Amino acid sequence: MTGQIIVLNRWRDRYARYADYLDHDAHRVSYVTTALGRDSVPAGATAAVVVRDIEDLEQVRGAVRGLIDRWGHPERLVALNEGDLITAARLRAELGLPGQHPSAVARFRDKLVMTRLVADAGVRTLAFADAPDVDAVRVFAESHGWPVVVKPRRGTASRGIQVLNSAADLSRLADLPPEPRLVQRFCPAPIYHIDGLWTGAELGPWRASRYVNAPAAFTSGAVLGSVEVDDPLLLAELGRFTAAVAGALSDQPWVFHMEAFADADVAPTFLEVGYRVGGAEIPFLWREVHGVDLMTAAVDVQLGRTPVLSPPATWRTGGWLLVPTPVPAPCEVVVATDPSALADIECLYASRVPRPGQAIPRIGGYEHVGARFRFGGADTATVEKALLDVAARFRLECRPGSFGGRVRLGSPYP
Repeated sequence: MTGQIIVLNRWRDRYARYADYLDHDAHRVSYVTTALGRDSVPAGATAAVVVRDIEDLEQVRGAVRGLIDRWGHPERLVALNEGDLITAARLRAELGLPGQHPSAVARFRDKLVMTRLVADAGVRTLAFADAPDVDAVRVFAESHGWPVVVKPRRGTASRGIQVLNSAADLSRLADLPPEPRLVQRFCPAPIYHIDGLWTGAELGPWRASRYVNAPAAFTSGAVLGSVEVDDPLLLAELGRFTAAVAGALSDQPWVFHMEAFADADVAPTFLEVGYRVGGAEIPFLWREVHGVDLMTAAVDVQLGRTPVLSPPATWRTGGWLLVPTPVPAPCEVVVATDPSALADIECLYASRVPRPGQAIPRIGGYEHVGARFRFGGADTATVEKALLDVAARFRLECRPGSFGGRVRLGSPYP
């Protein structure tokens, strides 16, 4: 058995099939994980150290040091969740490990840095600026007009996004915890996410999807869904745009989750991009609908191997739907529509629905939400109809809270 590989993991569900990517017999593969994430650690792991808060650098550093004391200096450190990229980069630098260090990860985790790089490459972006304080946001809005969007520069999963419609809304910023933020001009066009592999010179397998609702609406109680698009003209345009952005940010292979605005009147416009496989149900859709595991390529990149992904002979159309809890988590489920009651909905093939009495923890991200659904079908229209049918028919009630009842679609955009 050769040297140690350390993995940072926070997923409870099988977003990553670690045993498929890492030979647990040939290597000592150790995990630093959360208590919930312990469920997805392979049985063949050399060790699994549970930390209370995986976002606490000191806790993770201590766990890694303990693994080093026991099993020796690691060869590599792997982190696939966006929330762990900075921690992993810092630890690699401290330990002298190959892979991304903080200076390299900044362009993929700091939205101000990444947007500047993309804009400097001549790719279309929204007007944007640093937002260190309320005055900076006011000055930006006076120059570019209301509404504006203010969001954390290192946020994930729609955390902390604020849409300000007028100067009267500036007071909301005073209640937010201090952290670096970015301000952008608001765009009402539909948001697309593009997921795939950049080989370092060209696009590998990739797919483009349109959000049903904007991600920011999820934090205010609206469902969030996505359906892959099959319009050949739009796909050709998004493909050229995606290649320009991916190449502007790196001439090395990387797996991306990119977001952009586009419609008949708006050319593809950069929103942001992550150096990782997309969240929500995206890893599952790629494996289950397309027969391609994007996580394989992400692990290869972090291990210094050349990622190779073969696209399917024919692409089917995938989609997903997330339902928020109707009251803030942590909460307990009182009523949830049984998935069997939705069995007649075409294209719906998988769901994660909590049972009455089940507790939903207060954890960021899109895994521990009210309910999750996955769809696969022949075309965009069919899959989108199925997604909307589930959103209309699914019922979720939780306690404690001030309201319950049917989940709501909300307005199309924030």
